[in-house]
Formats: sequence, C-alpha cells, structure tokens
Amino acid sequence: MISCEKDDPIIPNEEEVITTLIYTLTPENGGDPVVMSFIDLDGDGGDAPTITAQPLASNTTYNGVLELLNEQETPAESITEEISEEANDHQFFFDTDVEGLTVTYSDEDSDGNPLGLATKLTTSSVQSGSLTITLRHEADKSASGVKDGEIANAGGETDIEVTFDVEIN
Repeated sequence: MISCEKDDPIIPNEEEVITTLIYTLTPENGGDPVVMSFIDLDGDGGDAPTITAQPLASNTTYNGVLELLNEQETPAESITEEISEEANDHQFFFDTDVEGLTVTYSDEDSDGNPLGLATKLTTSSVQSGSLTITLRHEADKSASGVKDGEIANAGGETDIEVTFDVEIN
C-alpha cells in the first residue's frame, strides 16, 4: 500500500503585518527628538489609525531612524529587524510637497543600494505640508531614479504607506 502526504504549501516570504511605524528625528546639533508615528493596532479596516507628528524646526538637519512593529503579537514583533535582514528586497521612499524639506538615505543594502531605515532629513524655512513614507517590497532598485528615492519606476508591492502632516516652525 502506497500513500502520499500532501505537504503544506511553502510561503517563501509571507507578507509582514505592520501595525506601527515610528520615525524618530534627532537634531544633529543637539536637542530633543521629534517623533512622527502611525499606529493601527487592528490592521487594515476597522478603526482608523492614529497618526501624529511633532513640529520640526526650520533650517535644521535631523538624523532619522524608522522603527516598524507588529503590535498584534505579544510581545510586539520588530518588523525593522526583518526589513534590515532582507534589505535587498526592501526600500523606503520619502515624498513631500514641502519646499526645502529633503530626505536622504544614510544606509544601504549589501549591493550598495539605498534602504531608508536610517536617513537625514533637512528643513529650510517655516511652512507646512505633508511627508509620505512608503515601504516597497521587491522594488526594482536598478530602475531609473529608484536609487535617488524616486518611487515612479520602483515597482514591487507596498508594505505600508503613511502620510504625515508636517509643520516647520
């Protein structure tokens, strides 16, 4: 008698559950950190997320660090570690309508392409607008403009996209 067992399917990279994104910006010349946060504990649908952003100082350069969590797990699971370990398959993009606000990459994957868990954010004059942070999975990092942070040709799938209201004082 011969029997076959059906194996469970292998999912090579199950999509991450990201409930929390925290962008901590520390002024290069000292001072208190500024925090932007997105929290959506029940995930997509259901209750609306809580999105907060503290004001930024004008004419200031900040060192930025992104932290992503799955707080549906106890204790909370760090998605940041997974993204760092799979850096070649991930890239953050930063899009803003605030004139003079720039975000540059401070980290890279093993191929020398940008990642975006660590950044420098620079402000200019007093104004307001928005900053959108997007994490793409399996972006085409060799596509035109992608290394410079342009999302238009990146392709891949969006793991999370958050828009913050930005106020520069």
